Amino acid sequence: MSTTKSFKKILIIDDEERFAQILGRSLERLGHTTAYATTADDAVQQLSLESFDWISLDLRLGQDSGLTLLPKLRALNNEPRIVVLTGFASIPTAVEAIKLGAFNYLHKPATVKELLTAFEDSNNETEVNIDETPMSVERLEWEHIQRVLHENGGNISSTARALGMHRRTLQRKLQKHPTRS
Repeated sequence: MSTTKSFKKILIIDDEERFAQILGRSLERLGHTTAYATTADDAVQQLSLESFDWISLDLRLGQDSGLTLLPKLRALNNEPRIVVLTGFASIPTAVEAIKLGAFNYLHKPATVKELLTAFEDSNNETEVNIDETPMSVERLEWEHIQRVLHENGGNISSTARALGMHRRTLQRKLQKHPTRS
């Protein structure tokens, strides 16, 4: 086992700027170089300017979905290791994230050690801790909306038609944070 530490250049993509700053400082204290982006557009711009070894990606970026952004990040940055970090973990989103090329998937709150372990796990066998209790109706609705939104490429109008609801109703539902259970 090697005792030399390999420091990485890490991009933190999270719509909660304070969280991204704190996570960045914690990683920098361990010797890593960090940058952060709070929107999908900021992330794409950062990646067009420089390359990163690892990317921490929030699943929900305001009105944008980290799942929609994931393939773009991989294409822009020569296949970085991407860990999806979310406060709203579910089995369907974990599966979708891995299918789209995420290296790993973590539920917030995660410690810096857990995040680094998720990046470093060469066997990609880190256990995803997802609550096994049944989801509430509100949570199931949120998951379904997210799945249909993803299937429609993030297009609100198409998603509203597919769900049989008014576009403004869908926009209001998307602005709310989903319930945890």
